[in-house]
Amino acid sequence: MMFLLEFSNAIQDFIETGGNVLLVIGVLIFVMWLMILERIFYYLRGHRQATKAALTSWNNRSDKSSWQAEQIRGAMISRVSLALGGNLPILQAMVALCPLLGLMGTVTGMIEVFDVMAVAGTGNARSMAAGVSKATIPTMAGMVGALSGVFATTWLQRTAKRERLKLEDRLLLDHSGEQQLAKS
Repeated sequence: MMFLLEFSNAIQDFIETGGNVLLVIGVLIFVMWLMILERIFYYLRGHRQATKAALTSWNNRSDKSSWQAEQIRGAMISRVSLALGGNLPILQAMVALCPLLGLMGTVTGMIEVFDVMAVAGTGNARSMAAGVSKATIPTMAGMVGALSGVFATTWLQRTAKRERLKLEDRLLLDHSGEQQLAKS
């Protein structure tokens, strides 16, 4: 219990050192990672079910070679692909927003430094240090959030593309295999 209290005090001190912008960045990073984890769980669970449903639906069709069947196949692939993409554009926007909020924290921290310099003069380094930390900590937090988000969204995009191509291949193989059987 004492550990949780100390941990909560350390987090509170860190947020106070970084200013209000750091709290906004923290909330943004938390929401971003919740959405990333949701996508990962979808890829592990929900996507398999959607792929099975599409494959079952395609295999149950008697006509797989007409123009209409090709359009239905394309629609199935598009539906699964849209579900794979899910909230990736929103995640990309959040990743882009992290460094911008960090920059906003830098500006607000520097404004505080300039206010201290106007009131106390340039000789009071201790009072300027608080503003400098308010300028650098949000920048660091925004960059850390953006970097982690870039790696995660890149992996999610690659996985979505790979899974779409796998589904296309499986549906095409079923179709071409059936054509080869009909020819022989």
